[in-house]
Amino acid sequence: MAKKQKLKTHRGAAKRFKVTATGKILRMHSGKRHLLGTKAAKRMRRLKKLTQVNAADAANVKQMLPYA
Repeated sequence: MAKKQKLKTHRGAAKRFKVTATGKILRMHSGKRHLLGTKAAKRMRRLKKLTQVNAADAANVKQMLPYA
């Protein structure tokens, strides 16, 4: 009997998302690449932190990260 093939991790997703020990998926905020001078320091501090992926998108991300 042939062995089942291993699933490949989506390398783009692996670089963008982090899975916590409890299974939550974290992502970075958008809006930190350019036009930074117009953004308030408080806003920049908030954008620095990780945030949780929306529940509607979590299933798709988990599918791209089969061994995370």
